[in-house]
This record gives sequence, C-alpha cells and structure tokens, in this order.
Amino acid sequence: MSMFRPLSIFIGARYTRAKRRNHFVSFISLTSMIGLALGVLVMIVVLSVMNGFDREMRTKVLGMVPHATIESSQPIDNWQNLAAPMLKHQQVLAAAPFVQMQGLLTHNGQVQKVLINGIEPAAERQVSIIGEYMQEGRLEDLAVGEFGIIIGNIAAAKLGVSVGDKITFVAPEVTVTPAGMFPRLKRFTVKGIFHVGAGEIDGFVAMANLQDLARLHRWKPNQVQGIRLKFDDLFQAPKVAWQLAARLSDDFYARDWTRTQGNLYQAIQMEKTMIGLLLLLIVAVAAFNIISTLVMVVTDKKADIAILRTLGATPGQIMAIFMVQGTVIGVVGTLLGALLGCLIAVNISSWIAVAERLSGHKILDAAVYFIDYIPSQLQLNDVLLVCSAALLLSFLATLYPAWRASRTQPAEALRYE
Repeated sequence: MSMFRPLSIFIGARYTRAKRRNHFVSFISLTSMIGLALGVLVMIVVLSVMNGFDREMRTKVLGMVPHATIESSQPIDNWQNLAAPMLKHQQVLAAAPFVQMQGLLTHNGQVQKVLINGIEPAAERQVSIIGEYMQEGRLEDLAVGEFGIIIGNIAAAKLGVSVGDKITFVAPEVTVTPAGMFPRLKRFTVKGIFHVGAGEIDGFVAMANLQDLARLHRWKPNQVQGIRLKFDDLFQAPKVAWQLAARLSDDFYARDWTRTQGNLYQAIQMEKTMIGLLLLLIVAVAAFNIISTLVMVVTDKKADIAILRTLGATPGQIMAIFMVQGTVIGVVGTLLGALLGCLIAVNISSWIAVAERLSGHKILDAAVYFIDYIPSQLQLNDVLLVCSAALLLSFLATLYPAWRASRTQPAEALRYE
C-alpha cells in the first residue's frame, strides 16, 4: 500500500494540468487559481493601505496634537517645578509649556480662523514633530518680543502671505473705551510656514512665542496655561494624564488626544476590521470556485477513478488524489496572490503619486481627509493571516468533491464506457 501514497500526489498534480482531451477542466482550474490570487492580492493591498492610514494617524496627527495636557483654570506660575515630578513617570518622555488663543487672522480682506499655540521653541521640539515639517523658517525664529508667528501652508495660501509679511490677529474679546467697544487686534510677522499634509493642522494651527502670547492674555511673561506631555505609549496617555493631574490641587485637570482625535482613530480601526471581513468574502467566493472545479473534474474522471479502484486503490487514496488537486490550486493561487499583493502594497504610494501628477487630480483632499496622500504599510502578520485564511478555505473546499470521488462505484462508472 505504501507505494500508492506518492501516487495520490502524482495523479492529483497531473489532474491539475489536465493536458488530455478536456481542456475546459484545465481552464476552470486556472480561473480558480486566478480568482483566489486576486482575492488574496486585494486583501493584502487594502489592509496595507489601512495600516498606512493607522501609522500616519499615530505619527503625524498625533505627533502634532498633544498626547495629553495638564491645565489649570488660572495661569500657572512655575511650570518647571510642576513638570519635574511628571517627568519621573516612566511613561512620560518630555514636557513643554503652552499658552493657547483662538481667533481670526486677517490680511488684505482675507480671513482665516486660527488656534495659536504659544510655545517655547526648544521645549516644543521634544514634544512635537512640527519642526521637521517647516517649509520656510525655523521654530527658533520665534524670538521673545518680536510677535512672530508660524502658520501652515493652507492658511498662508488663503491669506496670500509669505515669510516677512505682517498679518493681523483678531482676539475673540473686545476692549471697552470711551469711544465705544473695539475688538482686540495685534500685528504679527510671519516667521515661517509649515506643511504637515494634514488639512486640519495646515489650515487652522499657528505658533507664536510663549511670552508674546502671555502678554496678549495680559499675564506675566513667565505664566503659562498648561503643560503638554509626550508619552511613550499613546494608549497609556488618558490613564496616566489623569493620575498625574490627580496628584495636583483641584485647580488642575487633564485633557488627552482621545478627546480631540479619538473618534477618527476608532473609525480607522473599525474600518480596517470591517473591510477585512468583507474582503475575506472575496476569498471565500474564490474558494467556492475550487468546489465547482473539482466537482467537474470528478465527473470528468469517473472512468479513471473506476480503473484505479479495480486496480486496488482504496476510497481514502481516491479522496487524497482530489484533495491534492484542490490543494495545489489553493497553494499556487494563494502564493501568486501574496507575491503580487506584497509587490503592489510596497509600491502603491509612489505609483499613486505618479498617477496623481500625470492626471493632475488629487485622490485624497487634505480638507476632507487628515492626510493628502495614500500611505501603505505592509505587515507580516496581515500577509500570514490572509494566506492562512485562503489556504484553509481552499482546503475545506476540496473535502466535498474528494468525498464524492471516493464514493464512485467502479461497475456503475464503467457501464457506459
């Protein structure tokens, strides 16, 4: 019997090629393979793009937005003393002071809403990636007393300003004088322009010197609104920030990134799961193709099965022959899909960038999405998961047709031959 074992593999592999009279069966085998390969390819590429969005969200948007802030209802006098014990926590990597002010920027009749962050340039570099995305100027150009401002490229384009131009900041409060009520205005000089690629940030965020903004609030120069913290693990930020705030007096409270950007992050995670499940159905459809292929092969090979049975092949060996054939289709289709999928996933960002340049049309608009290009990150876990699912489904698809083949009765099959 032992000599029949390799025979199952030999005959199963031969049937996949089906060179003889029935070309239709080999064509069906080929389409099953291609269907499975396409399903695997699409799954790998789409999951890689979803991973890319996930990564950009973490590094870019959450590199710009504070992981957490400790704030007070009153201006904070000595922020260094307050931050020192926080920095001893193993999760806290860095701390920087900030003052915020919302309002409008105007220039030549153009108006743009803005959130100005008052920063200490040296400390800001430790908690934010903004310094890496400067198109013109540097954070260090925000010198005390000069009332310099750094804005995003979208805001600069809307206001029609470049480095060196003067713009007016309109604060959301009024000054009462004997002549009436006037809005509070302050002239700023544009010291730099940044481009992160995230519409919200490039349009509505600006930076000025910490002490300049404190003066605008009518605070003492060394007073700040709060402390911005950078964490080792983003997901620890909500819990740790509240723990740190709880150690201080009742005036202090914490805010973290899950309040500002959490919905967007959860949406990406949920989309990845849902799209993964939907794409798995594509692979399942391709695996069902294998069932129809093998059922046709079994019908086509009834005489062969009968001859093998009369030569002494057991039902188990007949079943193995067709399971081998279905598995060959599954393995070849899955490997082909995985190779092409990985190749496309690695290069899709650059290919789409070229397509955008040639067509002159942007696929992602930073005003709608948080980034203006398609990112991709291939993860080994995803590839292994997709390939395992495809192989398992294609193996399960072989069971019913192979069982049908093993039930063939030699006398019945050969009656009309």
